[in-house]
Amino acid sequence: MSVERRAFKRTAYAVRDDDAALDIVQDAMIRLSQSYADRPSNEWPMLFQRILSNATLDWFRRQKVRNAVFQNMGDIEAAVGDEDNDFNLLEALQIDEPGTEGADDSASRTEILTLIEEEIQNLPARQREAFLLRYWEELDVAETAAAMGCSEGSVKTHCSRAVQALSKALKTRGITL
Repeated sequence: MSVERRAFKRTAYAVRDDDAALDIVQDAMIRLSQSYADRPSNEWPMLFQRILSNATLDWFRRQKVRNAVFQNMGDIEAAVGDEDNDFNLLEALQIDEPGTEGADDSASRTEILTLIEEEIQNLPARQREAFLLRYWEELDVAETAAAMGCSEGSVKTHCSRAVQALSKALKTRGITL
């Protein structure tokens, strides 16, 4: 899987918005190329992870400000248009194309993946970041520590707690992997 796709998936897990995730990843890549093109290429992966993490945090900060402006659904509908406009949040949801597997298998897989994604979202931010970097991005402990700006011991602790929390949460939902 390409670096771009992994970065996109990691960011999409974090922000829960594919369009925003794509923007964040693209901005991070642009920042990397503009600011660090003169650096040795072996430094780029860690720099990119750090830039991506910071860009994601910036997005959350901006969302917090925006959410303070729009207190409830009525405010959002007013911002989108007048009462004649049939604004529907459900239309914004992206529905994946069915695969070649059977409908039962596809539905079961989709349900399990949705539950796993929900539980990953429920992890504390640092645990989620460590978990995604280690197990999704497949970075080693030292690389993850450098990307997160913490010690290797902290990475191990965050990952261990994330795995325990996910295991417990998924087990209570009837999922054993």
